[in-house]
Amino acid sequence: MHAAGLDLAPFRALRYAPERVGNLADVISPPYDVVVRPDEQRDLETSDPHNIVRLILPRTPERAAATLREWRAAGVLVTDPRPALYVYEQRAAGRPPQRGLMGALRLTPPHERTVLPHEDVIPEVVAERAALARATEADLEPLLLAYRGAPDDTAVPALIERVTAGPPLLATPTDDTTEHRIWAVDDPAEIAAARAELARHRALIADGHHRWATRLRLAAEHDGRAPWDRGLVLLVDTARHPLRVNPIHRVLTGLPPAEALAAAGTAFRVRSVTGPLEAALGVLGEASGNAFLLAADGAFHLLDHPDPALLARTVPTDRPPAWRTLDATVLDAVLLGEVWRPPPGRPPLRARYLHSATAAVAQAAGSADGFAVLMRAAREDTVRALAEAGVTMPHKSTSFGPKPATGLLLRDLHDAGDEPDPIVARI
Repeated sequence: MHAAGLDLAPFRALRYAPERVGNLADVISPPYDVVVRPDEQRDLETSDPHNIVRLILPRTPERAAATLREWRAAGVLVTDPRPALYVYEQRAAGRPPQRGLMGALRLTPPHERTVLPHEDVIPEVVAERAALARATEADLEPLLLAYRGAPDDTAVPALIERVTAGPPLLATPTDDTTEHRIWAVDDPAEIAAARAELARHRALIADGHHRWATRLRLAAEHDGRAPWDRGLVLLVDTARHPLRVNPIHRVLTGLPPAEALAAAGTAFRVRSVTGPLEAALGVLGEASGNAFLLAADGAFHLLDHPDPALLARTVPTDRPPAWRTLDATVLDAVLLGEVWRPPPGRPPLRARYLHSATAAVAQAAGSADGFAVLMRAAREDTVRALAEAGVTMPHKSTSFGPKPATGLLLRDLHDAGDEPDPIVARI
């Protein structure tokens, strides 16, 4: 099957054997780039000797490959008997359930515009994830993709509604009290109907830009041949199950907080903000125009009202106004590229990216040469409009969620059960 739109194939999922794992919640984790290192990684590694973090954040790619072989040989990870699409539901208290379809998506080159990225990637991270995928020959984590279902779509919504009324294949809560449930769909007629409907759509990468770039690189290395021509994804119809857009915060090191504030004061209005963190974030959320919250030593400072002349001089003018006015654009171009740019002889600032404002503030606390920059979320319509126009945002601009947990379903590239395609996409 070769479709102009999304081509989602069934696969034989590799997953934890219930009889070998006492508690599924102890062996799964957030996505690799959400795990707060080193503390959360250590906690996950010690929660169970088979926690998936040992595969997604290994000491070396070779160690991950050896661990995967050991777990398979010991029956800790087993392969489902038949290829299937999988319905994945996340249910949190006070929120409507989030539901989508997991499968092996045909990788498409950028010019086809079937899968739309909205963020730039960091080459070093792509190289790191590619080395891991080469060593393990497995899809260890799904991408989260968002598509807008049409009002007359019936196959996928009906499929999801039907299967979620029955008992799940697996279910587990996580520490945030979210219940994760998965059902397998292996009926050929239902799979064919869902695939035909999805083929009318394209999708936005909500989470997993580095994983997508990694898979495109590996597909190119293998000349677009199976099984490297597909990647594990969770497809969510956001017309029926809207995603949330959250910010990604920065912890910057290499510049004392007092110097950072003094330099920022030459280009922004800088005001002290009373804590606690929730109250300070509320002030940030109400600010107009570009604004950031600098956190250091238990204190918060709002940076807003940037100098218009400085914006005009530093922000590139070859992009649409929606891109030029993004907080992430202004952070990169004005603060990092100009205000906090180190003088000759001093190394550039180092950045860590955290999804939790609490974790970012904690990591920056007590640092003599570091501080946190807390961000606001971009609007989903802005993200989608830029992606549709082929314009990518600065890396780590957004965090869509809820994200699929890592470790519920894996895809072994040499036992995937994907339907072979008579036409092979050249990546």
